[in-house]
Amino acid sequence: MKKGLLSAAFTAAMAAALLAGCGSSAQQSAAGGSTAPASQGAAPAAQGGDEKTIKIGVFGPVTGGSAVYGEGAQNAIDMAVEEINAGDSGYKVEIVNRGKIVDDGGDAKQAINAYNSLMKEEPGAIVGSFFSSVTLPVAEQASKDNMLLLATGATNKDVTLKGPSIFRNCFIDPYQGKMAAQFAKEKGWTKAAIIYAKDDDYSNGLKDAFIENAKSNGIEVVYVGECTTKDTDFSSQTSQAVAKGADFLFYPAFLDTVPLLIGAARDAGFEGAVMGGDGWDGTDTAGFEDKFENCYFTNHYSSEDTAPAVVNFVSKYTEKYGTESLNACAALYYDAIYMLVDAAKNGGASDTASLVKGMTGMTFTGVGGTFTMDENGDPEKSVAINTFEGGKVKWLMTLSPEGTKK
Repeated sequence: MKKGLLSAAFTAAMAAALLAGCGSSAQQSAAGGSTAPASQGAAPAAQGGDEKTIKIGVFGPVTGGSAVYGEGAQNAIDMAVEEINAGDSGYKVEIVNRGKIVDDGGDAKQAINAYNSLMKEEPGAIVGSFFSSVTLPVAEQASKDNMLLLATGATNKDVTLKGPSIFRNCFIDPYQGKMAAQFAKEKGWTKAAIIYAKDDDYSNGLKDAFIENAKSNGIEVVYVGECTTKDTDFSSQTSQAVAKGADFLFYPAFLDTVPLLIGAARDAGFEGAVMGGDGWDGTDTAGFEDKFENCYFTNHYSSEDTAPAVVNFVSKYTEKYGTESLNACAALYYDAIYMLVDAAKNGGASDTASLVKGMTGMTFTGVGGTFTMDENGDPEKSVAINTFEGGKVKWLMTLSPEGTKK
């Protein structure tokens, strides 16, 4: 959603408040911007460090059912740091915790512990995490600490509303849900069933966004069914979708349960399209390849995109690490490191206040496309639509406010 940028006067006042309350600390890069948070509960300062070194803490899902995201993120960060430190940007990058991502395990409590451990190392900025429910409590604490938090996959709209030092480089659920409904309209589907995980912020947010945009796109929601993130049996919900005459099934959930849902839907006789959000990225289709025909998901980028930034990232990543962990999480963490470097250049230094100033309102071009931060610290960016062929992900199109691209 388009929103106006902060006024210059408000921006200057907020920047002055943070500069008065925070010491220096090291950080990373992005483009454009102005404001900084108020000085209450100022973040650690990383005193005595090189002002041209951006000191960054990173957390994400290293273990558990979504560990493939953490693997991709670690690889991408390593690659970005190597490139930046060998380049001539004028800034160097240091990832605290000996260069390693601190594991949040996909759990909110563990994420707070990860954040606290990173804060002890006095970073200038913190990057993470990939899940909304994990990132929301961290964003709240980071705002209190005046720490710059750059979320990488947390699409829940409330994340950046926690405070002016909170940003993200992924689209938000209201926009992702709008694009999913727009895509359904373009394909001619008119009766939607929705199955969502009631215990997950991400799933709830995307479900609400799709419902909000369904009617204006000529789509009738004929069934809404609940599940949890731990469920493995979806036979009841998918049977209801068939009984209600749905020709489109929307399942906004994460990759670990997607094959089970798809299998249950096909076993129930559902022959229509099934669609999900970016949480489907990296789904293991082994043994379900034929069932994934006529399935789609929205994502932050496609590895098949021919944009120079994407081609460069994919070729380097594939050469170093192969394709197994080449996912949107990797792309988002990679861009995050470069965004912080640009933020340091825009803000004039690597301390937290300067980075927040440089990140606010910035325009950035990376693997995720070209986007500008709005007044909440959210990017206005395109949405890639992917499908499956023989169980393999295939880029179908990219939707943006400007129109469809292929």
